[in-house]
Amino acid sequence: MFSRSSLDSPVMRVLVVEDDDELGPIIVSGLRSAGCAVDFAGSGADADLKVWVNTYDCVVADRGLPDGDVLELIRKWRGDGRSLPVLVLTALGTVEHRVAGFAHGADDYLVKPFAMAELVARVRALGRRDQPPRLPQLAVGDLTLDVPSHRVRRAGILLSLTAKEFAVLEVLMLRAGEAVSRTELLERCWDEMSDPASNVVDVVIRHLRRKLGTPDLIESLRGVGYRMRERE
Repeated sequence: MFSRSSLDSPVMRVLVVEDDDELGPIIVSGLRSAGCAVDFAGSGADADLKVWVNTYDCVVADRGLPDGDVLELIRKWRGDGRSLPVLVLTALGTVEHRVAGFAHGADDYLVKPFAMAELVARVRALGRRDQPPRLPQLAVGDLTLDVPSHRVRRAGILLSLTAKEFAVLEVLMLRAGEAVSRTELLERCWDEMSDPASNVVDVVIRHLRRKLGTPDLIESLRGVGYRMRERE
């Protein structure tokens, strides 16, 4: 079971609910490229199960699903006390349709066709609701991480990091001086398709160390995980 603590997290966990075999993968790919950890459901029943098992920062759901209108599922979630933000995607774009969406508990409504950049912006806006503000810049020694611009510098030199490397580094810097387990890094920076027994965390850490250079700021804790040294 994946869970998310209330502590500020650098990666949004998003559930995409879409039955279109072409559009679904495009949305998933677009959100992952934007740095989100994305799970996928092809029906309302599958989405309901995933929401029960996992904790999401946002749900992006097509309105017309094979097993019913997603608005009924949203109403069920609200009745169960689930307040997770939901953005509804639909080709039904009249004022009446949008009003019905909000009346059933939807938080946002985006009409198809849409621009991926707008979808990403709306998802990020929904994910920021009721969340503590993220620090605009983190610093450990001569290493700085700028959250809004997604830039990392060491001794003033700009480094090129992948979205996953940036996410892992942000978690470690937010928790500088504290032990962070591999399991926690996996839950915060990957989606449900990641194998807990795999070495993906160790691979990203190895790449980070190479890119960050010396002296090494990331300390390995045998049997525990990793820790960002507070000072060089």
